[in-house]
Amino acid sequence: MATLKIALIQAPLIWENPQANRTYFSNVLKDISSEIDIIILPEMFNTGFTMQPENVAKEEGPKTLAWMQQKANQTDAALVGSLPFFENDSFTNRLFFVEPNGKVAYYDKRHTFTLAGEHKVYKAGNEKLIVDFKGFKICPMVCYDLRFPVWSRNTEDYDVLIYVANWPKPRTLAWDTLLKARAIENMAYCVGVNRIGKDETGHEYIGHSAIYDALGEKLAYSEAEGIIYGTLSKDHIMNTRQNLKFLDDRDSFELKNKA
Repeated sequence: MATLKIALIQAPLIWENPQANRTYFSNVLKDISSEIDIIILPEMFNTGFTMQPENVAKEEGPKTLAWMQQKANQTDAALVGSLPFFENDSFTNRLFFVEPNGKVAYYDKRHTFTLAGEHKVYKAGNEKLIVDFKGFKICPMVCYDLRFPVWSRNTEDYDVLIYVANWPKPRTLAWDTLLKARAIENMAYCVGVNRIGKDETGHEYIGHSAIYDALGEKLAYSEAEGIIYGTLSKDHIMNTRQNLKFLDDRDSFELKNKA
């Protein structure tokens, strides 16, 4: 049965400096195992969680996407991460899922972080993304989305839920708790990739990137800078859902788009 080998890169981010961040991640990628299928980077990995994207040239979005395509091809692994992206006269916090063959899928963060004023700067998305990759159905989301279980509700029978984040130290308990909860309630692997270090606004980040299986068991975890590896099993998903048919009892309702 299929397995999916993933690598999480937990890193400090250089404030509003896409070139420096691309150089940093290019160096880290050189150490990634050649057998990895997916490499996951933090939220806004090329700038840090800036609420002033106008400080960075608008061309840096497409330039960073091209870099992702190049690195996905070089590593023969899908590359996942979000960045400020300018399109149609507005910025979005856009997550890209880039496959080794250059194919690109994207998801715009639905729940913009109002506490930091993200809703005033970035246009929110309203569509989930489900990616079929190497026999797994993958649902990627961004940071604050983690707090809203209705949005991540597993109506598509996905196998893997991914959150990329800049999740600050004071609310680490929520991060740890909700990642585990999302895995259990959706009977899917849940992967969270956070940053470390301090940003220019004074917020501190302590990582806690982790992988949980469909029963909420922690498979990998770190607070340190570096690469975190994990192997996901399709057998685990299928056996868990066959033996424990909890998803069959889920409530039925429709989610309306936010006004």
